[in-house]
Amino acid sequence: METIYRDYSPKGVRFVYLYKALAHPELNGYVNPVTLEERLAHIEEAKRTLGSEIPWIADTMTNDLKHAIGNRPNSEYLLDPEGKVLRVRAWSNPSQLRKDLEEFVGPVENPTEVAELNMKIKPPPEHAPTGVVPRIRKQGFYRTLRSEPRFEKTGDPFYAKLRAEAERKLLSAGEGKLYLAFLPDPIHGVYWNNRAPAMDIELTPPEGIRISPTRMKGPDVKQDADADPREFLVDVKLDEAREPLGLKVRYFACTKQWCRPVTQEYLISWNVNRDAGRVVSRRMDFNSDGPRRGRGGRPGSGGGPLGPGFFGNPEGMIERLLAMDADGDDRLAPEELPEPMRQRFDRMDENGDGYVEPSEIETMMQRATSRRGRGAWMQRDADGDGKLSIDEVPPRLQERFEQFDTDGDGLLDEQELAALRGRMGGRGGGGRAARMMRADGDGDGKISREEAPAQLERRFDAMDADGDGFLTPGEIRAAR
Repeated sequence: METIYRDYSPKGVRFVYLYKALAHPELNGYVNPVTLEERLAHIEEAKRTLGSEIPWIADTMTNDLKHAIGNRPNSEYLLDPEGKVLRVRAWSNPSQLRKDLEEFVGPVENPTEVAELNMKIKPPPEHAPTGVVPRIRKQGFYRTLRSEPRFEKTGDPFYAKLRAEAERKLLSAGEGKLYLAFLPDPIHGVYWNNRAPAMDIELTPPEGIRISPTRMKGPDVKQDADADPREFLVDVKLDEAREPLGLKVRYFACTKQWCRPVTQEYLISWNVNRDAGRVVSRRMDFNSDGPRRGRGGRPGSGGGPLGPGFFGNPEGMIERLLAMDADGDDRLAPEELPEPMRQRFDRMDENGDGYVEPSEIETMMQRATSRRGRGAWMQRDADGDGKLSIDEVPPRLQERFEQFDTDGDGLLDEQELAALRGRMGGRGGGGRAARMMRADGDGDGKISREEAPAQLERRFDAMDADGDGFLTPGEIRAAR
């Protein structure tokens, strides 16, 4: 994208990045901000780490522009000088954008190469250790709730951010688990000083709502400092009114320069926050120059708090599709679905009520995965038609979707997927390595521990010759 900017900004083309809500909170340790000032600080951090010259704009805290342009995490719009939309992509594709600009503006004589950019990409900020406190593994499907910081109750920034998630049956049946996580915000440079008193939480349920427990304390951690989330699970039984839940938290926010006691409050509503993003990393990976790659999980590996196989199971697909639920009623009308799925809406809508509900998505996923020999990628086939649309493939494949879609019909069929698996699994795609690489659910050409089938998991460490937490086709072929 930076090369296109270098080539076409002198020709009068204006480029802009839009900061919306974080698509993947916790990635590299960053968490969703709660003020516009914090969003602007995130933009400055992005400029620092990426070295980009493209200007940025920040969406409002209510994400008005994000909602207006379709709620996509990485969409791309090309407009003419009068504001007419010339091209729209659900997933940004720089190579296609360059072709578009060649068509509408004209070609460039000597296109800039990436090596000529000399971009100075810097790592995320240094921070306290992570991986110190074990993460909670939630069972089942959770939805992120809206939590409102009570700014009027404190004069301090919200150094630690709350993420509240409700078990699906809690929202549908009124009884289930509530997950609470407090995440130190690297924008403020804070961490947990474990020599100070542990975090203390007090829940104040309204009349008619039962919660257990209502008082909790953070863990007793032997290491002096860490930056891991503080996580809790509570049992909740709601009444019909479903009034908001009050939460008060007391903790010590610490940096290298100071350490101070903080008391802050939130109101947690029982409404789904559709701008909260998807947590896909198991650890708060501050201290790396990119997503952590190892046995602790990595973005896209399916090792997030939703449990192993997040992207390849029905719950993951339900969350991805319900992110398109514009009116927030936890069901999908035809106009809220991707175009390929609209064409099969009647097949998906089993009860004929004009909506696709989570239970119907789950039924479709079970039907899709019950077919033998379809491979891990086909678990993403939400409508069970045996083909994958761009919305159903892993993000890393979306960027090259047109390259794999050899017949240009906007879908990847079994033949096209077989060719892709062969390309990623070894020569001609044949042999044991190619068969095993079908477990590569995120399409990165490697198998993580979470993705590994049982026959590989038992010998995972022995086969992982370089100890990086992944099996490559070469490592699989070398193993006997």
